[in-house]
Amino acid sequence: MPRSPLQRTALLAAALLAPLPAAPADYDVVLANGRVVDGTGAPWFRADVGIRGPRIGAIGDLSKATAVRRIDVAGKMVAPGFIDMLGQSEVALLIDSRIESKVRQGFTTEITGEGGTLAPLDAAVVRDLQPFLDRFHLVVDWTDFAGYAKRFERSGSTLNVASFVGATRVRQVVLGFGDVQPTAEQLAEMEALTDRALAQGAVGLSSALIYPPATWARTEELIALAKVAARRGGVYATHIRDEADDEMAALDEAIRIGREARIPVEIWHLKVSGRNNWGRMKDVVARIAKARAQGVDVSANVYPYAAAANGLAYNVPAWAQSGGTEAMLERLGDPEARARIKAELWHGGLGEETPEGILLLYSPAAAVEPYLGRRLSAVAQELGRSPEDALLDLLVLSRGKLGVVRFVMSEEDVQLALRQPWVSIGSDAPGQALDGPFGAERAHPRAFGSAPRLLGHYARELGLFSQEEAVRKLTSLPARRMGLWDRGLLRPGLAADVTVFDAEKVRDVATYEAPLAYSEGVAYVVVNGKIVLDGGRLTAERPGRFLARR
Repeated sequence: MPRSPLQRTALLAAALLAPLPAAPADYDVVLANGRVVDGTGAPWFRADVGIRGPRIGAIGDLSKATAVRRIDVAGKMVAPGFIDMLGQSEVALLIDSRIESKVRQGFTTEITGEGGTLAPLDAAVVRDLQPFLDRFHLVVDWTDFAGYAKRFERSGSTLNVASFVGATRVRQVVLGFGDVQPTAEQLAEMEALTDRALAQGAVGLSSALIYPPATWARTEELIALAKVAARRGGVYATHIRDEADDEMAALDEAIRIGREARIPVEIWHLKVSGRNNWGRMKDVVARIAKARAQGVDVSANVYPYAAAANGLAYNVPAWAQSGGTEAMLERLGDPEARARIKAELWHGGLGEETPEGILLLYSPAAAVEPYLGRRLSAVAQELGRSPEDALLDLLVLSRGKLGVVRFVMSEEDVQLALRQPWVSIGSDAPGQALDGPFGAERAHPRAFGSAPRLLGHYARELGLFSQEEAVRKLTSLPARRMGLWDRGLLRPGLAADVTVFDAEKVRDVATYEAPLAYSEGVAYVVVNGKIVLDGGRLTAERPGRFLARR
């Protein structure tokens, strides 16, 4: 309907008198007045950090800039988001997206995939995982990394995740769970599966050679798969074949793979195991330093604790695990095989062990619930069984699914490894919250305390290195290793993964006896520009991404 001149005049006047829309803020968030630790290891400097969208917008004096939210972090360190070099949360985050124990340590990214990765998968592999899947009502609806990445995006997560493709998993899909060697055709199939995983975003090839069925993979098989990863620009990461009596030979194998495949090598959770080997970390460090001097790109990571954790089943010799869990349990019921297994329980890839040095941790089996949180020696005494029989009885009761802590390392060896400039930090544990589906699950304290323990105990209290160097081990060192070029440093234009912590108060609280305790001293955690920990409180933001190597 045509408007009259009077109506048109009134509309024009209203438009002229209407308030102008507010100018957009310069930044979404400004972290003001902090001590910036940029991730390089250089001394901190005072500056503001401005975040715009998922990126760092500026670093400097932003006192005149506008922000949707300005947070005064005076007296606190502002660092790149911490990177867990081996996080193990790839399944847990699909069940509980909070991964709170990691967020409260300042982690913003996890690297995962130690041998037995979430892709590729087939029916036999899923069947082996079924007790865990059933307990937490998790349905596997993917078979490759592309499928897992889609599931990850649907589930959401507080953390970013990047994953290796596991040589173990590739072997299981093609060869099964037994002590067999691939034919030329089967090796070609394994190479094709590895290449596909890398094309879909895996950051490299991993192996866990201390655990069957990976134990039966020969060096030549690993070199062939590593060459595939090298062509895609990946890394070869390995839990080496032996961490005790034959550790030097195991190191030499990893170095050989790196040299012949022309691929960077990452030694996962570097350690010297078994009391009979304590003090040999100096030899391990010297061997890696020699390889580096000869041009082989070798680095390592550790968790800052003197106890390991894995499954009780790994006391059982490799030959008795051939064919998988059910085959092992059948052998435990055979008197002749059981007697042979008992004679070989205490001298595996983790060196000499004792029943007093094994703490029963977690299991999906209700039958072993009364024994969790106790030493194997005490359980054996209560049952009136020898330690050997008690160990095997517990495996039968748990259907082979019983996690343990193993006190097999010396503190002096741990500290020597931590001092090396090429050593980063990997918790080697999934994250969890104190409530929800994992609330009652006992854990190794490294799941709750790894990063704050490095910053608090080892840097601030013991003075092994500066806190700036501790931050480098948690940020730029793992980021560069993994090819995550837009993370690990505080620089304009890079991803806005940021951790704010109190250098005087940051500390680990979890212990072996009481492991379910959040660390203290981390105030804010930002992931891809979104605040997931706000003044010490977890938010509802789930901005984590599946990160592919560039």
